[in-house]
Amino acid sequence: MIRVTVWNEYLHERTDGIVKDIYPEGIHKVIADFLGKNDDMVVTTVVQDDPENGLTDEVLNNTDVLIWWAHIRHYEVSDAVVNKVKDHVLRGMGFIPLHSAHMSKPFTALMGTSCTLKWRDGDHERIWCLDPSHPIAAGVPETFVLDPEEMYGEFFDIPKPDSVVFMSWFRGGEVFRSGCTFTRGYGKIFYFRPGHEANPSYYNENVQKIITNAVRWACPTNRLAGITCPDVKPVEGI
Repeated sequence: MIRVTVWNEYLHERTDGIVKDIYPEGIHKVIADFLGKNDDMVVTTVVQDDPENGLTDEVLNNTDVLIWWAHIRHYEVSDAVVNKVKDHVLRGMGFIPLHSAHMSKPFTALMGTSCTLKWRDGDHERIWCLDPSHPIAAGVPETFVLDPEEMYGEFFDIPKPDSVVFMSWFRGGEVFRSGCTFTRGYGKIFYFRPGHEANPSYYNENVQKIITNAVRWACPTNRLAGITCPDVKPVEGI
């Protein structure tokens, strides 16, 4: 079984009526629900206000893939938790930051760059599959639309990805590398762009398929085989 932990900032769903109407039990609950329908996954949810930001040693030691959604409380996550997440990724844990988690402390720590980008509310997103042979793209159409969705545009300040699986286009003409993979140590990372809190993107069947595929891709195969990765010392600047 793939042990998935879905981490959520969980602020907007409690304080914004529009977001609460879309995700009444939280974004994490919607993601956990569709992932939990898979026989090969067991899913746990934690939120930022839980003890140790929800990521105790017990939680992380029992996580194969960590999914992260956050928006405006990035800097309230403790550095101790960020260092633990980074260490677990280097030792093999999969990491899937979603949407505005591009500015989360674990992602920027693993990328070693600012991870900044352009953005604008209330747009129309067309997502194109650039790498149909990639496991994350399995069963996903060549292109699909999310309307409405928030615009993210280049330049996206990230290191060169291992693969750009998806590219987005918006009505303003902007494009964005919206599905990127990276390897850090023994760990696999997939950044996926869609998921503005005021849009129902996590109910979209293609978005759900991509995240489900990403979980299977990012799961450390050594763990499923009963093999423990050795410790990996962080590289300066990563």
